[in-house]
Amino acid sequence: MLKEGDKAPAFRLKDFEGKIHSLSEFLGKKVVLYFYPKDDTPGCTKEACEFRDNYKEFENKNTKIIGISKDDEMSHSRFIKKHSLPFLVLSDPSHETIEKYGAWGERSFMGRKYMGTARMTLLIDEKGKIIKVFVNVKPDIHAQELLRSL
Repeated sequence: MLKEGDKAPAFRLKDFEGKIHSLSEFLGKKVVLYFYPKDDTPGCTKEACEFRDNYKEFENKNTKIIGISKDDEMSHSRFIKKHSLPFLVLSDPSHETIEKYGAWGERSFMGRKYMGTARMTLLIDEKGKIIKVFVNVKPDIHAQELLRSL
């Protein structure tokens, strides 16, 4: 599990248009890197919309928001358009980056166990070091919690 002070692992992932992005392109800015289970599900939608509604406040604090899930680019395209999300959402279908960041593991839903993405966020500084790790976040208050940490 990554912890405060660790260097954030590098990644190269596609956005909904197929453009590849890496963490290094955001050096000089803080990054909210949030992992979520699935596009357009109740909790994930709530979390994304909270980030959307507070987007300008994050921008004013020199902070970029990046969401990552294992959903494909087409799913992300629909999700972004449906909810007018102004921030970057990246696709990790192989869940390689999700695993590197410690957000992949055994999950449980209605008594069924499966492997999937945990709801988790990392706050990364301008030099690529982890400032804080948030696990088991509450989608409806998480954006405000992060803003207080900036």
